[in-house]
Amino acid sequence: MKKAIDDISTSRLPDGGFALRPGGQYRPDATAWAIMSLRLCGFSADPLYPARARLAIGQDEDGRIAVAKDQPQAFWPTPLAILAWHGQAEFDEPRERAVRFLLNTTGRHFKRDKDSPIGHDPSIVGWPWTEATHSWVEPTSLSIAALSVTGHRAHERVGEGVRLLMDRQLSSGGWNCGNTTVFGTELAPTPESTGLALAAVSEAVNRQEVTHSIDYLMGRIKTLTTPLSLGWSVLGLAAWGERPRNANALIDRCLTMQDRYGSYDTSLISLMIFARKAEGGFIHAFS
Repeated sequence: MKKAIDDISTSRLPDGGFALRPGGQYRPDATAWAIMSLRLCGFSADPLYPARARLAIGQDEDGRIAVAKDQPQAFWPTPLAILAWHGQAEFDEPRERAVRFLLNTTGRHFKRDKDSPIGHDPSIVGWPWTEATHSWVEPTSLSIAALSVTGHRAHERVGEGVRLLMDRQLSSGGWNCGNTTVFGTELAPTPESTGLALAAVSEAVNRQEVTHSIDYLMGRIKTLTTPLSLGWSVLGLAAWGERPRNANALIDRCLTMQDRYGSYDTSLISLMIFARKAEGGFIHAFS
């Protein structure tokens, strides 16, 4: 993991934040992921303070963390910032403002039309990637994780988010970005969405409700070679006590593939570190 940590460090900016790649501009998502992974590697609060402070500087008055100042509608990094601030008391205030923002923010929802070609229930409330758009699996999963870590697991919004995820689970197992069937045809799952959703609903639903999804990931994981799909698959399975015995070997193989295909960005390298270190799953890593 030393090389992975060094690779992340090369994207650190003078103001304390992180870019996606060396020489790039500040990105709140990259900064949050770097904080989370370095914390898991044993970094104390003091060296992480400048990065957390940079996240706070970029927070809007309503509590959101937008991906860029000129794109305030793209607030999907907000749950990542909440998780990055968790555990350092100096950032309780911006963290709680971000929590309030999530609790008061929803996607666009509407009643199911009996003639609709889509199979999921569009009336269930979750979270979107960007303002005034429909709710999807990945931002809803990240929001559930952030709210659960900060003590809001029993909140009605979290319960509704879990209900959304269970509605979007494919009957054959797994999740994709959030569509189930279109014109009567079931769509295919993706490993990264499945792993993230499994991490989010752990301890909220019974195992038998997600057995097909666990089986889907266990059957796919040995074939996965990209950091996004492998990282979330390992974390999703770990949340259900099914972390593969060869998970570290798979992660190391994935990291070495940078030598052939080029370097991963800060967020993806951080996800690989998280998958390596968080043996109890994503949410448990913050306890």
